[in-house]
Amino acid sequence: MKAIREKVELPEGHSFRVLRWAKSLRDVECLIAPGRTLPVQGEGNHWHFHKEMELTLFTGGEGTRFVGDSIVTFGAGDLVLLGERLPHHWHTSGASSGLSIQWHFPESHPVWAFPENLELRELFKQAERGLHLRGDTATEITGLMFEIAKSKGAGQLATLLRLLSVVSEAPAAELTPLSSRSFTLSAESHYQKAISKSVQHLVANFREEVRLGDLLKVSGLSRPTFARQFKQHSGHSFSAFVNQLRLQAARRELRDSERGVLDIALACGFAQVTFFNRLFLREMGCTPSEYRRKQRRKGR
Repeated sequence: MKAIREKVELPEGHSFRVLRWAKSLRDVECLIAPGRTLPVQGEGNHWHFHKEMELTLFTGGEGTRFVGDSIVTFGAGDLVLLGERLPHHWHTSGASSGLSIQWHFPESHPVWAFPENLELRELFKQAERGLHLRGDTATEITGLMFEIAKSKGAGQLATLLRLLSVVSEAPAAELTPLSSRSFTLSAESHYQKAISKSVQHLVANFREEVRLGDLLKVSGLSRPTFARQFKQHSGHSFSAFVNQLRLQAARRELRDSERGVLDIALACGFAQVTFFNRLFLREMGCTPSEYRRKQRRKGR
């Protein structure tokens, strides 16, 4: 497992990069110009961060989206704007496809020499927690992303700036913050790889009994160091992180299957259905059965 900080390399002659994948987040291509691409090792399928901001659209697929301390399910059409150094990860159930745009405009970047761009500073600040784009804004941004993917040169840059302007002027109701706080992770942290391994272990094994001792072996950290660093990097204690994974899996089961609530709770790793019911009510504002009925009505 590589360290969680992804090194984003911009193509020569580009101030940002456009990525596309058709089947898996591991197999990504960088769009250099119309008809010209370069293969890229995708990092979105495991927990990571980078100094670049990122706008990611899933055109196909579903699964669980991790942004900061937010853990929720997602499906096709999901569109999120991520700020600098914000940990993120998409755990997909099966194949997926989409587009992603990554850029880094620090204080010294020439883009800020244009006073018209200063209005973007507030948007970049809001994106530190991650933003979920919805409604008419998401529809317009999706179209602009496809336009960027098929353009080049100054026209491509102009479309990116137009896209950012549209997001910055979007109604608040169409921009939902994701993480409850921003993250300021250091690229030089000695704990990045250890926590990334731990998150990967939890994602793969949350349906079973998860022991702290196993995570200490996976991470190679002492108990107090692990507890401190896991909370700093993920925004959750490891037990709360596991509960969120189980809860999101249960939501998918309630939506997509006919299994009983008890069977779903046990299959998703909850040892006690009473605890599952309390947690579900606290997090979702309704019981599992009520949630299922609401989802069925939406699907009609």
